Amino acid sequence: MSHLTIIEQLDDPEEARQSGRKKIEWARQHMPIMTAVAEEFGAEKPLDGEVIAMAMHVEAKTAVLTEVLAEAGAEVAITGCNPLSTHDDVSAALDANDAITSYAKREVDEEEYYAAIQATLEHDPTVTVDDGGDLVMAIHEDYPELIDSIVGGCEETTTGVHRLRAMDDDGALRYPMFAVNDTPMKRLFDNVHGTGEASLSNIAMTTNLSFAGKTVVVAGYGYCGKGVAMKAKGQNAHVVVTEVEPRSALEAHMEGYEVCPMAEAAEKGDIFVTTTGNRDVIVEEHFERMADGVVLANAGHFNVEINLDELDDLAVSRREVRDGVEEFELDDGRRINVLADGRLVNLASPVAMGHPVEVMDQSFGIQAVCVREMVENGDAYDAGVHDVPDDLDREVAEIKLAAEGVEFDGLSDEQVEYMGSWQHGT
Repeated sequence: MSHLTIIEQLDDPEEARQSGRKKIEWARQHMPIMTAVAEEFGAEKPLDGEVIAMAMHVEAKTAVLTEVLAEAGAEVAITGCNPLSTHDDVSAALDANDAITSYAKREVDEEEYYAAIQATLEHDPTVTVDDGGDLVMAIHEDYPELIDSIVGGCEETTTGVHRLRAMDDDGALRYPMFAVNDTPMKRLFDNVHGTGEASLSNIAMTTNLSFAGKTVVVAGYGYCGKGVAMKAKGQNAHVVVTEVEPRSALEAHMEGYEVCPMAEAAEKGDIFVTTTGNRDVIVEEHFERMADGVVLANAGHFNVEINLDELDDLAVSRREVRDGVEEFELDDGRRINVLADGRLVNLASPVAMGHPVEVMDQSFGIQAVCVREMVENGDAYDAGVHDVPDDLDREVAEIKLAAEGVEFDGLSDEQVEYMGSWQHGT
């Protein structure tokens, strides 16, 4: 390989491996869905002979998914999908598995980041599992010869699905991909509760500040924005929502939040959280209106939502005032604090642990059964973006409910017939 694995880059790989193994074991004991999937996969080996390339946030919960795919018979090559979200000890623990090669390392530059993605592709994958779309883009741009042997893949996050749908609309996506982000078991839990809880908890831990009594500005009222707004409100913050989509703005208004343009919100906010997946959400005109001491955080996938170039141009100085907090001082003395270099705060801040274990258990359960579906029934899917089959989504929900000891009703035969018929009238 032209790129070093994580083990080859660490001063004390054995110590790191042991530390990472503890994190993985803790996560796994709180992931009943993945435990059930692992039992099935380990017995049936549905991925025997497959090679899986992964670009993910390499931390403990992701490691559980990675190991379960390996236990199903696959060879796995994994790297990070963000330069700051990898836990090196977890990466080392994965690389110690004979069936897994990990190239993921924290705090890499852009060249190292993309070299690691390319390294996973040198394993000649038959399946891809991506978070953000960079892996799929690299295949289409730099390794098109792999496309004919790839049966399909899965995309984890909102930004990645947006990119894939744009590719699909242009006729550029040349193998089938499941939009895991868009299925209910992902959106309703990971995006809402996971992003909401993890973003706010990591902002609090990074800054040691409270939300109570503050004004929190949430940019974007999609599923992630809803989660951040709801959790901030639950911590006694006043929440202001900014939106560009009229129905989402109306929904936020009807749910009791103040809604206004960012130019107005910039004058009101104490803490700003971007959740749009788009660029230039907070820019120069907004920085100029902000109060001294505001905190800016991004919960979107890429570090483009807060325009740091424009902020840097306005600043007369910048310095790190806490681990993961960079202060930009403007010429009038106002200070604007940016968390985690504008990268996704729930994973890239120095104290970040990502989404709660139980939430990621659901998302990775979907990923696992979708990989199985692509391997077993890939011929049924044309090149392009596909919704996760509803029976797979329900399968994971039922596993979770059983693990929680929650019983629920079912339809009678008469109810099924009634709901499926158009002939019943008044």
